Amino acid sequence: MTAQVAETAPRTTLTGTIRIRLRTPARRRNIELVLLLGAIVLSGGALVLVEFGALGHLGGLLLALDAGLAALVLAGHLCLRVVAPEADPFVFPIAVLLNGLGIAEISRIDIAKGLTGWDAAGVRQIAWTAIAIVVAFAVLLLIRNHRVLQRYRYIAMLVAIVLLLLPALPGIGRTISGARVWIGIGPFSFQPGELAKIALAVFFAGYLVTARDSLSMVGRTFLGMRFPRVRDLGPILVIWVLAMAVIVFQHDLGTALLYFGLFLVMIYIATGRASWVIIGLVLFAGGAFVAGRSLGYVAGRFDSWLAPFDPAVYDKAGGSYQLVQGLFGLADGGLVGTGLGQGSPDIVPLAESDYIIASLGEELGLIGLFAILCLYLLFVSRGFRIGLAGQDDFGRLLGVGLSFVVALQVFIVIGGVTRVIPLTGLTTPFLAAGGSSLVANWIIVALLLRLSDSVRSQPQWVIDASPTPVPGPAGAGGAA
Repeated sequence: MTAQVAETAPRTTLTGTIRIRLRTPARRRNIELVLLLGAIVLSGGALVLVEFGALGHLGGLLLALDAGLAALVLAGHLCLRVVAPEADPFVFPIAVLLNGLGIAEISRIDIAKGLTGWDAAGVRQIAWTAIAIVVAFAVLLLIRNHRVLQRYRYIAMLVAIVLLLLPALPGIGRTISGARVWIGIGPFSFQPGELAKIALAVFFAGYLVTARDSLSMVGRTFLGMRFPRVRDLGPILVIWVLAMAVIVFQHDLGTALLYFGLFLVMIYIATGRASWVIIGLVLFAGGAFVAGRSLGYVAGRFDSWLAPFDPAVYDKAGGSYQLVQGLFGLADGGLVGTGLGQGSPDIVPLAESDYIIASLGEELGLIGLFAILCLYLLFVSRGFRIGLAGQDDFGRLLGVGLSFVVALQVFIVIGGVTRVIPLTGLTTPFLAAGGSSLVANWIIVALLLRLSDSVRSQPQWVIDASPTPVPGPAGAGGAA
C-alpha cells in the first residue's frame, strides 16, 4: 500500500515549481488498527491460556472485563483518527500488548493465591488500565500543541518538587517495603514519583532549550574534552542533591537513579558534550558509595547483590530471599518456559509488581522474555525517532527524554531482577501491578502520540528544480 498524498496547485517561479504536499493519515491509522487487533488477540489469548493452565476451565469475570477493555482500546483508536490522525501507528499497540500481558500474568498469580473475585489484583489492574487509557486520551484532547508545555516549564518543576515531597508529609506518607515513596488517602494509595518523572522531563526540556548555549559552548578544554565552568555546574548539582535526598529520606535508590539518569541524557542530547555525562557519573557514583557506607538500606542492597547466596544475607530481614527466588524462577523457565498457568510464580514475594519479569520469565521462558524486551526496544526506538524528527528543539528533547525514561526504568528493573545491578523498588512499565505506574506510563504514550502527530502534520514543500518558462509579451514568441 502506498502513502496517499494530496497536492495543491503549483506555484510557478523563475527557478521552478513549488508544490505543497499534504499526507492523508488513513494508511497510518489502518496499520495501527491491524496492530491493535493483533495485540488484543494476543493479550486475550494469554488470559485464556492462564485460566486453562491454572484452572482447567474458563472463568467469566476476567474475560468479560478484558472484552470491555478491548472495546475501550478500539474507541481510543477511533479517537486518534480525529484528534491525532498523523500519530505514530506503533506506540499505542505496543503499550496495549504489554499491558495485556501484564494483566494475564497478574491474574495467574491471583489464581495461585486463591484470589478469583472482585478483590483480585488482576481485576484492579484492568480497572486501572481503563482509567489510565481515559486519562491518556484526555491529555491528547487537552494538549493540541506540545509547544504549549514549554511555557509551563517552571510550573512543571514546582509540580515535580511537590510530588516528591508528598510522601514525606505526616499523615499521608506511607512506607512500603522499606521505601517511603507512597501516599495514602483512605483505602487508596498512590506513588507520586511516577508522575514526577513526566514533570521533570518537561522541565528539563524547557530549561535546556534556553540554557544549552552557555552549557555547550563555554568552558575549558582538558584531555580533549571541553568541561563547563564552575558556575554552570549549578543545574547538575541541584539534580544531584535531589537524587541524594530521595536516597536518604525515601530509601529509594531506583527512583534517584532514574531522575539523575534522565537529566544526564537530556543534557547530553542538548549540548553534545560528553563531559557532562562524565561529571554526572562521577557525582552519582561518589554519592552512592557514601550512601552505601553510611546508610543501612543502601548497604543491604549492595550485600544482597554481591553475595545473594550467603546464608547470613539470604535469611536476614530484607535480605536476598526475593532475589534468589526470582533467579530460581527464571532458571526453572528455561528456554521455552513452563507455559502460562503452569509455573509457580507466586512463591516469589511481590511477584505481581516488583518481580513480574521473573514471573513472566518462568512461564514464557527466555524466548518469551526476549520477545517482551523486543517490544520495549521497539517502543523506545519509535520514541527516539519521534523526538529526533521533531521540528523544534523542545519537542526533540521532550520526545527523547520521555522515551529514555521508559528505557532506563526497564533496565533498572530487569537489571535488578537478573542481578546485573543492585535490586531497586521500581516497577516494570505497563506490566507490573500498580495504578500510579500505569497512569504515568500511559500519559507518556499520549505525549509521544501528540509529538508524532505534530511532526507529521507539517506540510511538505516539494521543489521541482526544472526551470519553468516565463511568459513573454504577446507576439514576441514567448510561451503563452
